Amino acid sequence: MDIAVHCTQSPKVNCSDLSSQKNGTATSNHLPDLLMSCFTMTFGTISNLTALGILAKSRARFRRQSKAPFFHLTVALLLADLGGHLILGAFALHMHVKKKWTTTTNNNINFCPFFGASMVFFGLCSLLIGCAMAVERCVAITQPFYHISTITVAHAQGMVLLLCSVACTLALLPVFGVGNYSIQFPGTWCFLQIHEPQTAADKNLVMTFSCLGLTALTVSLLCNILSGLVLLQARRKSCSSANTSTRFARRGSSASSSSLFCSLDMEMIVQLAVITVVSCICWGPFLVHITNIQHKSSPRLSADIKDGFTLLALRMAAWNQILDPWVYILLRKTVLSRVFRGFYFQRTTMSANSYSVEYQREVFRLH
Repeated sequence: MDIAVHCTQSPKVNCSDLSSQKNGTATSNHLPDLLMSCFTMTFGTISNLTALGILAKSRARFRRQSKAPFFHLTVALLLADLGGHLILGAFALHMHVKKKWTTTTNNNINFCPFFGASMVFFGLCSLLIGCAMAVERCVAITQPFYHISTITVAHAQGMVLLLCSVACTLALLPVFGVGNYSIQFPGTWCFLQIHEPQTAADKNLVMTFSCLGLTALTVSLLCNILSGLVLLQARRKSCSSANTSTRFARRGSSASSSSLFCSLDMEMIVQLAVITVVSCICWGPFLVHITNIQHKSSPRLSADIKDGFTLLALRMAAWNQILDPWVYILLRKTVLSRVFRGFYFQRTTMSANSYSVEYQREVFRLH
């Protein structure tokens, strides 16, 4: 069946770029891309399963009502990342194999709406749940009494369900005829119709996706900054009240600041801050790029450059789901405690060595 004929029979999939993709990449070597897809899928799955195992072992630390909602939101985020790796990885491998071993695009065209809907759903779930985690911690730190008396595990689960429903609704709109999904360069992934020709529904869907993502990143960043400032202010008050003129009091102050730094609240806010930075670095370029395309803010760039940057930005976004679990693997209380103790021990050793050198100099001058 001719590609153009099949495209007219599949209104949910736009095939404007299929001819260029077919001619431009037919002779390329698919093995490196296939191996990279296998690696990211395997590594991301193992990372998320490891992080979920660590959370399961530390569940007792989150039994308090004030910590339990954050625990359930974290599990939801890791499950969304895990599902994204398994499902999207399998879809990408399917398209890689079809592109390498077959010359027809009919299978991929029929398959594209499922792949595109999964891309939108899991991408938005990660961003929105991460935003919900930041808001929950901000409320818990800035309004602790309200959080303890109001926010429960049921609220956290309801919020996850609501956010997943929003992502699912946006993802399924093209499946029901509102907008289109298209095979994107180099023919191994599907997404909303980013490039021309676009309908008004296509442009509105792309702008809705990018605005939701950018809003989630902005709210997460602001909430984490506010939470961090409140915790640092509390730490400063605690240290200043504990300081005295005696050496014993200074040791006690150091110990109290160490315990405060490694408290569960500080551990969670450090994890959230790193997750937000990682999300901004990974998702920011892709969201800003597709927004700029809709506004035609870079008309001088060729189609090849735009397609290449879109692919690069997508690969950066995919690494967000790989790096998220490593935040919980590496930034745990035990790891943070060891880092802080090592830094404090090194600083104490350097001060002692400096004092010893000065003392020896004074002795030498006296003699």
